[in-house]
Amino acid sequence: MRIDIPEGKDPIGYAWGELVPGIGPAAANFSLAVYAHTTLGLREFEAARLRVAQINGCVFCLDWRTERDGEKVEEEFADAVANWRTTPAFDDRTRLAAEYAERYVLDHHGIDDEFWARMTAHYSQAEIAELSMCVGSWLAFGRLNRVLGLDTACRLPAGPAPAPGRTAGP
Repeated sequence: MRIDIPEGKDPIGYAWGELVPGIGPAAANFSLAVYAHTTLGLREFEAARLRVAQINGCVFCLDWRTERDGEKVEEEFADAVANWRTTPAFDDRTRLAAEYAERYVLDHHGIDDEFWARMTAHYSQAEIAELSMCVGSWLAFGRLNRVLGLDTACRLPAGPAPAPGRTAGP
């Protein structure tokens, strides 16, 4: 870890709570809200989340699989996300979610009119805003945990319970 964690303290609880009590709990609540209140389908949600995790390199995020109503994406899904351009495993919305996540993280200035035309053909304005907030959360917090070396000690922070039928995630 790149920050000092007092003996006997949980690294995530300490860094996200005690170390910065005015910011950490609010950040944790935002992170949890992304999982508890999303309206996006599981496959598109996970395609975007995993693409951000692959780029960030967050160990915990790469291993995590969001579960909804007892369902998770298949084991091979992460490989499909890495190959989002060519995989036959994705429909248009899932492929666009992975592409959007990659562009958002690596080249947000390169998101052009052609891409937006494709995006708005498959996603509503509300879904685009929601996906943008989700990707922003994963980018910020996955990268924060990776940069500080917390990603190998990560566990879910305490926070509000997910909405019915939703399971919280990283």
